[in-house]
Amino acid sequence: MQPLVSIITPAYNSEKYIAEAIESVLQQSYRDWEMIIVNDASIDNTAAVVQKYIAKDPRIQVIHNSQNLGVAKSRNIALEAATGDYIAFLDSDDFWHKSKLQKQIEFMQANNLVLTYSAFITVKEDGSYNNSRIPPKEISYKDLLRSNHIGTSTGVYDRNYFGKVSFCDTGHEDYLFWLKLLQKVTKTKGLLEPLSYYRIVSGSLSSNKLKALKWQWRIYRKFQKLNISKSIYYTLCYIYYGLKKRI
Repeated sequence: MQPLVSIITPAYNSEKYIAEAIESVLQQSYRDWEMIIVNDASIDNTAAVVQKYIAKDPRIQVIHNSQNLGVAKSRNIALEAATGDYIAFLDSDDFWHKSKLQKQIEFMQANNLVLTYSAFITVKEDGSYNNSRIPPKEISYKDLLRSNHIGTSTGVYDRNYFGKVSFCDTGHEDYLFWLKLLQKVTKTKGLLEPLSYYRIVSGSLSSNKLKALKWQWRIYRKFQKLNISKSIYYTLCYIYYGLKKRI
């Protein structure tokens, strides 16, 4: 029997895309998984869409928040309920290649890795593909300080190694999460093959570049405790790599 993978999916007003996310999990060649969806007090038909899939496959679970708590707290709720050896993240508007889990788990086991990631393809709101984002083959904590090379829906980690890790309720909470994990290992490796599809949604919080820059500065100063000069250096790196990704 293969190790169980817990898939963490927060969802808020996700009726438009969440079916595609769930379908991509159901199509995985890797079969030993559980999908924990946290419906964050959606006011659309997200709950109804999810319930149809729960009726078809008992590996899919849903937790309903009585009030909107945000993505960080919703992921933490799912992490508390997770029982898998590995944790994978799939946001409700993203989806996976059918061999995503199979290739990543095999890659981790073959290379004795406790954290890994992959390349991904950006997708427009209409479903058309935009471009590929290829991360470095190997990254360290300092590499990640320069730019977030781990797309949330590409990341997988070994829960038995890291133990209980939670998200902070702050901007760029996924980036801060990966920094926490990389502080506990010297470096890690990723697959350069695109195994995830990241949907770019207009009007999302992460699309506000000025706000994102403020979040980045706060992570360097408040959470990573970097001095002014290092914070300025890494902020300039963040801007540079951000522009490079857009080009």
